[in-house]
Amino acid sequence: MKIGVLASQGAFVEHIAKLRQLEVEAVPVRLTEELRGLDGLIIPGGESTSIGRLMRDYQLTNEIRDRARKGLPLFGTCAGMILLARKSSDAYAESLGLMDITVRRNAFGRQRESFEAELSIPALGKKPFPGVFIRAPLIEQANSQVEILARLADGAIVAARQEKLLALAFHPELTDDLRFHQYFLDIVAGRQ
Repeated sequence: MKIGVLASQGAFVEHIAKLRQLEVEAVPVRLTEELRGLDGLIIPGGESTSIGRLMRDYQLTNEIRDRARKGLPLFGTCAGMILLARKSSDAYAESLGLMDITVRRNAFGRQRESFEAELSIPALGKKPFPGVFIRAPLIEQANSQVEILARLADGAIVAARQEKLLALAFHPELTDDLRFHQYFLDIVAGRQ
């Protein structure tokens, strides 16, 4: 199995490290030819406007969109979730428009309002998952095709899945918990 991690900007190094801990071939993706032969792609957290602009400038947007529509699994965290969404409050980010969700950027405020929360995620088992929220978005709306995986105590949607698309408002790559990366690998392998 070979998983790419979009390496335009953001926490791509951390995602690659997590995948390698799971003994998976993980490669940085900056150019369209680096998408060839991938079984899945992670779009990391970072700055959604910058990542979207770099994806466009390097002709990655349409290529990623086309491959996802043909079945390439995608995993978006934080800014990656914004870029997967059909609608976003970020008027400057060019979205892939693949997932039937509406996302609000920086929903919890600025950097100083960053926080951690223990999340109940039945798809990962009984043990809570340590959610690290840094200038995090949230899902304001999701259509009936979208499976809600996690909510905060106030009901805010922070993790969802739609077929082979996985979106998180938080940063699993900044924790020691490998369960979300394994969950994505299970999606890629057709076990989920």
